[in-house]
Amino acid sequence: MTPESAVTSEITAVPFTDVGVMAGEVWPEIEREYLACLLDGAYVGGPAVTEFERRWAAYCGADHAVGLASGTDALELSLIALGLGPGDEVIVPANTFIATAAAVVRAGATPRFADVSDDTLLMTSRTLAEAITPRTRAAIVVHLYGQVPDMTSLVATAQQAGIAVIEDTAQAHGAEWAGRRAGSFGEAACFSFYPAKNLGAFGDAGAVVTSRPELADQIRSLANHGRSHGSSHYEHDYIGTNSRLDALQAIVLSGKLAHLDAWTERRIALASRYQELLGSREFSDMGLRLTATAPLARHVYHLFVVRVSRRDSVHAELAKRGIQTGVHYPVPCHKQPPLRRFAEQSLPVAEQAAGEILSLPMFPHMTDRQVDYVCESLTEALRAAATRPETAGVQ
Repeated sequence: MTPESAVTSEITAVPFTDVGVMAGEVWPEIEREYLACLLDGAYVGGPAVTEFERRWAAYCGADHAVGLASGTDALELSLIALGLGPGDEVIVPANTFIATAAAVVRAGATPRFADVSDDTLLMTSRTLAEAITPRTRAAIVVHLYGQVPDMTSLVATAQQAGIAVIEDTAQAHGAEWAGRRAGSFGEAACFSFYPAKNLGAFGDAGAVVTSRPELADQIRSLANHGRSHGSSHYEHDYIGTNSRLDALQAIVLSGKLAHLDAWTERRIALASRYQELLGSREFSDMGLRLTATAPLARHVYHLFVVRVSRRDSVHAELAKRGIQTGVHYPVPCHKQPPLRRFAEQSLPVAEQAAGEILSLPMFPHMTDRQVDYVCESLTEALRAAATRPETAGVQ
């Protein structure tokens, strides 16, 4: 690698992601249908939503999909539909976005935090087993960064304990474990279609996929003010909420779904380039560590996460060089103020990783030259950070 390489000399900045270019690629294919729906005024439900639900369930290897307003709603409504509430514990990994644990609290249950693998930063069967108590009724397994953990052993551990498995698949569209797609392992799987996701809408959207028809029906009812299918508009079987997937978003998602596999292959190729350039002894000696990918996992790289010593200084140095990076996540869930009351013990891997993890730019329209520039800039940032005091923190 040559820091002053001619192939990267013209690059001065790299965004963390670029949702606009993805929208631009798909827009010509969906423009007519989107505008027709817009002008027709049929925005809630309808054939566009039904068709996307059918396609998404089939893609995930499940029998049913229920389109919702967000991935956060997908988690909460799945917990409620499974009958989880006061007195029940739900295990969640400490290294995840707060929505995973917050959904448990909003459903009335108690989150119980588990540590993660030092290699993949994902929950393992060991950390799951260590967190199970007589009050545990479910576990939310998070496929973080785009990688499915060892679902064979995790499901086996959960079954032995008699607890349900819910997949938090918000970052794992199309990811696999041992040839099976994310979304096909648990009682329910909860997807987010936030615009920056691998499959993103033009706003907030989400879905639950499941092969249990009664669960799909109940989630659909809960998301539609508690109405049951075929009932009157003013007849309600449950205390529900309003969390329906809009028809306009369904049109966008169906259009983007046709591109998802190609975009995923590009993400994998970009990750391979990162790994090739950053896997040398030089980077290891400067305090950089790659996050591992398990042999049976098909990682779809929603995020490309490395671990670095003096992370906040490196983050700041890269920003000076026009490189946008992220931190997913700087505070483990059990250390967040509204969740501290549920923290019963130290979780050393998640706590240490929170100060080291750094997400590098990753999006399917990123160029090889941009990857090279990021890696060259990272070399300079690591060297510069080693000579400066650590910054106050990443915002």
